[in-house]
Amino acid sequence: MTSTLDRTAAASNPNLAPQNDEQRTILAALKSFLKNKVEPGAAERDQSGEFPFEIVRELGEMGIMGAQTPEEYGGAGLDTATFAMIIEEIAAVDGSLCLTVASHNSLCQGHILIAGTEAQKQKYLPDLASAKKLGAWGLTEPGSGSDSGGMQSRATEQPDGSWILNGSKNFITQGSVGGTYVVLARTGPARPGKGKNDGISAFVFNRDEVQGFSIGRKEDKLGLRSSDTAQLIFEDIHLPADALLGERGNAFKDVMRVLDGGRVGIAAMGLGLGRAAFEYAARYTNERQQFGKPISHNQDIAFRLADLDTKLEAARLLIRKAADLKDAGMPFTVPVARAKLFATTVGVEACDEAIQMLGGYGYIKEYPVERYWRDNRLTRIGEGTDEVQRLVISRDVLRRFAE
Repeated sequence: MTSTLDRTAAASNPNLAPQNDEQRTILAALKSFLKNKVEPGAAERDQSGEFPFEIVRELGEMGIMGAQTPEEYGGAGLDTATFAMIIEEIAAVDGSLCLTVASHNSLCQGHILIAGTEAQKQKYLPDLASAKKLGAWGLTEPGSGSDSGGMQSRATEQPDGSWILNGSKNFITQGSVGGTYVVLARTGPARPGKGKNDGISAFVFNRDEVQGFSIGRKEDKLGLRSSDTAQLIFEDIHLPADALLGERGNAFKDVMRVLDGGRVGIAAMGLGLGRAAFEYAARYTNERQQFGKPISHNQDIAFRLADLDTKLEAARLLIRKAADLKDAGMPFTVPVARAKLFATTVGVEACDEAIQMLGGYGYIKEYPVERYWRDNRLTRIGEGTDEVQRLVISRDVLRRFAE
């Protein structure tokens, strides 16, 4: 195809509408970085699975790896709405890099910000915000995904107040490249009437400060191939008393807050990848000639583009609403579930439609839309599946309309 199609989704997005000078400055610098440093090697990294350490380091210098961490801990202190814009832009160029940025910010740092003591924040956040260390968050296990109450990892308290951690975690982003880990483990049985997620505690530690920690299988994934995903194994890891993050046995309330925050990022990621596919398809169909005219002149193609444009913009507005509620300190669990469910569904739909519009070309790796689809499919699973989001939303609906 012509060089017009070589323009990436890091180009201007008229729907993004930064609201202030700070957002415009941040996004302009980020777009330039994505265009010059990230986009040229994205397809190659997808093939090789190579983790982009240097790119992550440079993003740390730009403040992106500590986007929402307060300035007193070395972060940029940005609001959630700005963070969602950042995630959308990165996703539109490299889904793997986007997942690294989103998880590093929202999960590991997010949990420390929510539940950490001042000493823990001072110890861990500066290195995370600067990307001197990458953060990983360990919740999922071989036998417990959405059912966190089935967790088998155990932390046993010792007479001196320290802990011995045993168990394993699956599908952990930054699992093998991380330097700081937040890990969930059962520290006691669930108390009567408290639900089976009771008795779970969180711990934070640096990899280079413990023994008995090892990396298991590194996953060979459908998409997001240069994002690191690995199994963690804990064998009699001795953790000091001050590794306990938050209240003993009651970490799941913090986990739910962490996941709510993370869903903003995953929703924005789904949107960004869908936007990239949509923009590529729109350009392609304007240039692809069939029967003497661009195929975009066919009403079927034009109307499908119109529907996608409308859905993507609606997804963006749902994300902004959830982000604004979070920044205002208001409940946003249900709004962010709606945003994540809709944005990721629409994002995957946009990728699938783009493949269809490109026909055979959409199915080969010379064109990026197949990569966008492979990368985006994870967004309907991570940080809570579609089914979990529907459960959250439906419970709210039934509560509101109960007699």
